[in-house]
Amino acid sequence: MTASPSFVRHGPAEPISPVVLSVPHAGRDYPLALRAAIRVPLAALRGLEDRCVDVLALGAHRDETLFIAERARAWIDLNRGEQERDPRLDDGASISGVPLSAKLRSGLGLVPRRVGHAGDIWQRRLSADDVAMRIACDHRPYHAALASALEAAHARFGIAVLLDVHSMPPLGGPHTAPRLVLGDRFGKTAGSRFMSRIEGVARAHGIATAANAPYSGGHILERHGNPRHGVHAIQLEFDRALYLDAALDQPGAGLRPATTLLRAIIDAVADETLPAALAAE
Repeated sequence: MTASPSFVRHGPAEPISPVVLSVPHAGRDYPLALRAAIRVPLAALRGLEDRCVDVLALGAHRDETLFIAERARAWIDLNRGEQERDPRLDDGASISGVPLSAKLRSGLGLVPRRVGHAGDIWQRRLSADDVAMRIACDHRPYHAALASALEAAHARFGIAVLLDVHSMPPLGGPHTAPRLVLGDRFGKTAGSRFMSRIEGVARAHGIATAANAPYSGGHILERHGNPRHGVHAIQLEFDRALYLDAALDQPGAGLRPATTLLRAIIDAVADETLPAALAAE
């Protein structure tokens, strides 16, 4: 295990699996500078977290390369591009006349502006230098480390698969709504065989899935997925009710079966890469 100020890398120095795991939204490190600058209670910022999905990922992890962001999403969102800066918050945001994306309009840009029903997060606008510092210290190092791990896995196995692990609020009743949403940017970031394999694993565990709706994947998939060059990227959105308690706050009785499910997904994806990995030996 190695650590930077804002994330932890688990796994050996040299990859022994073509699967790389990323957990970008479970961070619970709220810097003092953030605490001093917000206008909402600190507890309100939990609404931006993929609450305790890092516990799920660590429970399923064996020897794969695994990255877990420590810094809270409220500080900077690793699943947004550097250009996704909110002009209503950030003095360094570009004002180009291009219409803002739906995420930016809703306040969920590179630095989130709003959280749920609590409203605006910050007491005042953020300076261009402040956001640039967050990019340099937190955003770029995470993506550089992730890219390096995928490159190393691809060099050894001839293929690499990124599983970007997230969690979502329940989408509906447990018997009618999907409990796991798979995203591949509508086929742009991963081969269809990986999606099919994961769907089969979930079905065997009695878990209903959906593909790309309502979550198709964000910047991490867009930046790192390149199926034509043998690097595939899939986002996994787990229903929080699968592994948290009734309050959706702490790990609950469902954590063990959810961990078993994620472990089975990792194993199936690794198995699906086997022909390419054998050819690379």
